[in-house]
Amino acid sequence: MSRTIALTGATGFIGSILASSLINAGWQIQALVRPTSDRSHLRATCVKWIEGNLEDLDSLRRLVRNVDAIVHCAGAVRGVSEKQFIQVNVEGVARLVHAAVEQHSLPRFLLISSLAAREPHLSPYATSKRQAEETLAAAAGDMFWAAFRPCAVYGPGDRELLPLFRWIGRGIAPVLGSEDARFSLLYIDDLAEAVLLWLQHGSCKASVFELHDGQPNGYSWKDVIDVSARLHARRVLHLKVPEPMLRLLAGLNFMAAKAMNYRPMLTPGKVREIRHANWVCDNTALNQEIGWRPQVSLEEGLRRTLR
Repeated sequence: MSRTIALTGATGFIGSILASSLINAGWQIQALVRPTSDRSHLRATCVKWIEGNLEDLDSLRRLVRNVDAIVHCAGAVRGVSEKQFIQVNVEGVARLVHAAVEQHSLPRFLLISSLAAREPHLSPYATSKRQAEETLAAAAGDMFWAAFRPCAVYGPGDRELLPLFRWIGRGIAPVLGSEDARFSLLYIDDLAEAVLLWLQHGSCKASVFELHDGQPNGYSWKDVIDVSARLHARRVLHLKVPEPMLRLLAGLNFMAAKAMNYRPMLTPGKVREIRHANWVCDNTALNQEIGWRPQVSLEEGLRRTLR
């Protein structure tokens, strides 16, 4: 077996960590990359770059030619319309699956989805992630596939949660969700290990799997703030952001993004995701399939991230 992986999203936070982990485990990487993307952090590794994008079927065919597996990390997390998310997250999956099933020897296909897909009514992003999973399941045919639904993933290089942890380090903790909300977290190295184990197990059933760090019933905002404050060895002021203010900021950002033609992160849909009361995961199915158990606790994960 050639042990070659086709990887999308290799220049992003999750994709770059996966690429390094796969290379260290002996896999060869063929990675899709836009000509303008920064790939300097992986320049020293043995990655074969395939220039193109998810809208270009020819480049996707080059990407998946003679590979053993496909790990699809690329996706849109910012946008002002459902159409923008659908074009990347759904139609991109459809083209990649189309290219994959054309191969004489069918590769395995792993979609890195999102826990947001569990609640597709909350936002255009969540809708697109659920539709991406459904598209993969419908079009895969005889190709073996799975979709991972990780919860909030953090670690060195993360641009979404790291600013929050740094604010806590300064002594201020913005609380964006409700006090009774519960959510799971996952350190990036544990996600990478789950991908490696999935690739090693050839007999797994096609399914959708949730992933988190193993903490029963997840965390509250207070739990995360208390751990971060302990690591910083300082008292932290809890600054609760009222929901109406959060919605107002999101609405203003949304309108500005439409007027100035940029893709925002904070939108009314994102606020609904943030305010959702239950983002707690269950690892049972994936553990039974491949024996994966997360190893990094929240305290250890934050220590590595902040370091």
